[in-house]
Amino acid sequence: MTLHRFHGGLRLAGHKAELGRQPVQPCPLPPQLIIPLLQHIGEPAEPCVARGERVRRGAPLGIARDPHAVPVHASADGVVVAIEPRPLPHPSGLPGLCVVLQPDGAQHADHAPPIDDWRHTDREALIERIQQAGIVGLGGAAFPTAAKLEVTRRLLVLNGAECEPYIACDDRLLQERAADVLDGGRVLGRAVGAERIVLAIEDTMPAALASVRAALGDADDIEIVPVPTVYPTGGERQLIRVLTGLEVPRDGLPRDLGIVVQNVGTAAAVWAAVHRGDPLTSRIVTVAGRGVRAPGNFEVPIGTPIAHLVAQAGGYTDVAARLLIGGPLMGLALPDDGYPIVKGSNCVLVLGADDIRDPAPELPCIRCGECARVCPAQLLPQQLLAFERAEQWSRLDEHGLFDCIECGCCDLVCPSHIPLVEHFRYGKSALRWREHEANAAASAKRRFEARSARLEREAAERAAKMAARRAASSDAVQAALARAQSNKDRSDGD
Repeated sequence: MTLHRFHGGLRLAGHKAELGRQPVQPCPLPPQLIIPLLQHIGEPAEPCVARGERVRRGAPLGIARDPHAVPVHASADGVVVAIEPRPLPHPSGLPGLCVVLQPDGAQHADHAPPIDDWRHTDREALIERIQQAGIVGLGGAAFPTAAKLEVTRRLLVLNGAECEPYIACDDRLLQERAADVLDGGRVLGRAVGAERIVLAIEDTMPAALASVRAALGDADDIEIVPVPTVYPTGGERQLIRVLTGLEVPRDGLPRDLGIVVQNVGTAAAVWAAVHRGDPLTSRIVTVAGRGVRAPGNFEVPIGTPIAHLVAQAGGYTDVAARLLIGGPLMGLALPDDGYPIVKGSNCVLVLGADDIRDPAPELPCIRCGECARVCPAQLLPQQLLAFERAEQWSRLDEHGLFDCIECGCCDLVCPSHIPLVEHFRYGKSALRWREHEANAAASAKRRFEARSARLEREAAERAAKMAARRAASSDAVQAALARAQSNKDRSDGD
């Protein structure tokens, strides 16, 4: 396969060679699991259990009402001790409704029946199984997987390009469970009607490449492609460009090109759902950074508090200074370790004090163009910054702000230390709020117009009824007068 380059990007120090050699360790159950009912893009699941109820691992805790939502399942046998808002690892910082589960000693599992003959099973049945298993994109975006399979695509890309520093969960998954990833990819290919399946793996993951090639053997239904380790090759649009040379159109989606991209962790979860009937109740998480004593990769039950997971990695070191969920570039800084691991949590990163750049004063933009040079979305960050500062919202939208993937490349190279991604996040929130306000105003206008039309219609109906009553009354009077005159005439004749 001929590979292509996407615009911009950076070659970064990996910090994960040793992590790639760390086998996946089981994370013991914590005293309590905090399982959010919203762990994906879309509407939250609705709770279907009550406080005090005993549940088994895999039993639904929340059911999906929205077509693009997914259910949430218990990660262990236990008792529901609370259903209440708890802080969530989300940029908004807002709490979300969670089911708090206290695990007990017994461990069973609720399974759906396996779909053994999946190669001849209808697409719709496979998609329904994937949806009911609560599977979302495990690369971090957490988009409901079933929703991405609704429209047939000719090309399925399995994304093993784990390009952000420190994160090695997909590397270990491919080394230890390559057959599950390949079989899950085949199920996804069947579900989406793909004519071709490509598995992309970074060229700095030789052990993963060797493991996958060994698992594939003589089969030729999946093409394995090593891709350059350039950040952010793992971005959906960037990976499509590398593999096909095609650009996803602005304001478009990969489906516009007949392509769908799924994370390798998602593929393994799909295989578990189809082959064993298991819903998504755990995932592999990398615990990394100089702020933890024994970094490694762990199989973690969904809802495990970060504090408990860090304890399994030996606890914090004396230099621990910053806690993030995710990688150092696109991860989310957290104020404490009480937050739960959710489906989209691929890494817990604890940076040391020396890993954090000293805060430098923000200087005026010198229009050097370095940010535009490295921007993988081919934007003009310095121009977007000017529009954001001037509150020229329409121009900000026209110049493609929502194409920004917030990768942080522009921040890294800016000599003026301008927090560009922070500005762009604010700009996106401002645009969304303006759209919300415009939609609310339009909705209010429609309600006013509908009410006015209804009042006019009712007034016209009342007027018509009154006119009809008056006409009927007049006719009755005339008839009475006519009868009286007729009676008089007969009397006179007599």
